[in-house]
Amino acid sequence: MVNRVYSEKRKEFSSAAASLKEDIRSFLGIEGLTNLRIINRYDVELIDRELFLSCIPNVFSEPQVDNVYFELPNDGAAVFASEYLPGQFDQRADSAAQCISLIAACSRPIVKSAVIYMLYGELTEENIEAIKHYIINPVDSREAELGLPETLILPSEEVKDVETVNISGRSSGELIKQYGLAMDEADMDMLKAYFADENREPTLTEIRVIDTYWSDHCRHTTFNTEIVNAVFEDEKVQRTYEEYLRTRESIGDKKPICLMDLACIAAKALKRSGDLKNLDESDEINACTVNVKVDVDGRDEDWLMLFKNETHNHPTEIEPFGGAATCVGGAIRDPLSGRSYVYNAMRISGCGNPLADIGDTIPGKLPQRKLASTAAAGYSSYGNQIGLATGLVDEVYHEGYIAKHMEIGAVVGAAPKKNVRREKPQAGDIVILLGGRTGRDGCGGATGSSKSHNVNSLSSCGAEVQKGNAPEERKLQRLFSNYEAAKLIKCCNDFGAGGVSVAIGELADALEIDLDKVPKKYEGLDGTELAISESQ
Repeated sequence: MVNRVYSEKRKEFSSAAASLKEDIRSFLGIEGLTNLRIINRYDVELIDRELFLSCIPNVFSEPQVDNVYFELPNDGAAVFASEYLPGQFDQRADSAAQCISLIAACSRPIVKSAVIYMLYGELTEENIEAIKHYIINPVDSREAELGLPETLILPSEEVKDVETVNISGRSSGELIKQYGLAMDEADMDMLKAYFADENREPTLTEIRVIDTYWSDHCRHTTFNTEIVNAVFEDEKVQRTYEEYLRTRESIGDKKPICLMDLACIAAKALKRSGDLKNLDESDEINACTVNVKVDVDGRDEDWLMLFKNETHNHPTEIEPFGGAATCVGGAIRDPLSGRSYVYNAMRISGCGNPLADIGDTIPGKLPQRKLASTAAAGYSSYGNQIGLATGLVDEVYHEGYIAKHMEIGAVVGAAPKKNVRREKPQAGDIVILLGGRTGRDGCGGATGSSKSHNVNSLSSCGAEVQKGNAPEERKLQRLFSNYEAAKLIKCCNDFGAGGVSVAIGELADALEIDLDKVPKKYEGLDGTELAISESQ
């Protein structure tokens, strides 16, 4: 049977409900809303009733601050529920399932969660629909049924063989449109020519992996675009550019002039002059690493200090909570894979005027206020769960960010140098995939952030936004700070954009990976999804 319980913050602790009510009244202009209640709903299956009841005060509620119900109050409110889309990671439900398993020393039960909203006042159907539209983001959520389901067990999906795609007899534009690829027609033309030389058609997995590798996110096509003519309105920028050109010439830089070369020129020049003395160089390219001396109990020790920043502009634009949360989570992954402990962070974001009228929102986009506040909550949630101090938060409001939100997370980590081995992988080495389970959230994250988008993007990009799992990453931080564990690792790479397929290419020239052994959040994932999903 399915067991159900509702948990609601007592009135004196219900700040989230009070804040949302005022937001709806002032921002949406629905002044007829007199009260609002937020209630968390939990459905649990595969445990007996006695265990379920014993978990209510330990897992599903905090007795000091929550009220618990087995039925929703019937007091004339307008009621609707929101739940994550199938395939999206639900941290609340996952944490509850883990806790029950720990308490009872049993296998994990199935837990589903939803959020119930109860609206009071003189409200029209139009008012209620406007509130639903404001609260439920179709990228990752949907309106949930209010009734009790007969079972939470989903029917098993048949995992089909990976298809072979006939690309030789079709136009490049048609193929790109059908499969939602990030590559352009010139890329597809090149792909068709390659497989023609191979005298075969590619599998869908091959196309998806290549599309991921060639995406702007991974290949940096925009930053590597050659600049043949540059005109500047600002004299200071003009002088800086001219200084860059002189520096290029002085060090014999022969690469095409591009934004990537401009960004790297200072490091190249410092290295050439011998002034870049503390840089730690290796085949691992996860985070900028420098050698430093650290005073440990009065003795100088050799340590590595690591820096990393990450942008999650597109994910935050379409799903601000998960996008901003995994911005800092993704930034942590790089120095973490360098076996360091991440100590401090910085957040810089950019959006339009959050006080702008909701009627000014561009069709197909989220309101700037929703973006700003939800992204801040997502970053804060992840940072607090992993225990990361953020020393600087700088929010920039400018009309230039209305087209695309800016979300930057930067972190610094450190590790004793004695903890870190950096050796070349050899034939016969064992590869361990360590961390959270893989799901559909995160399929196409790299390519999704590299494509042009339109008014339909909000409702079609759900799978592209990964959901962070901060407690899991915190476990990895603790493990990697253990000297005995860290010294077993000869080479390491973070599992980011493009998932296991890209991690392979960054670890070694070739690896054999048994995708059947990849831990999954649920059954039904095919080979392509297992190869490219970047869910944590």
